[in-house]
Amino acid sequence: MSSTLWFTWKWNDFFSPLLYLSELRKFTVSLALRMFVDAMGGSSWGALFAMSVLSLTPVFIAFIVFQGYLIEGITTGSLKG
Repeated sequence: MSSTLWFTWKWNDFFSPLLYLSELRKFTVSLALRMFVDAMGGSSWGALFAMSVLSLTPVFIAFIVFQGYLIEGITTGSLKG
């Protein structure tokens, strides 16, 4: 499995941390983003979008760093032989 895909899946995981974490200070980024929406569906859109952009930054940096490995894996898997 590609390390880029693994990192992205773990970074965006919502259900597992929801089951295991109970302290607010240990919440992951996806759980913290969910806390911006209240029970009535209203939210602070400016803060939500700012946090969303900040949460995408590590995934984007990981993609840039491992992009060569990702392309190499795709081309190696596409060869017949």
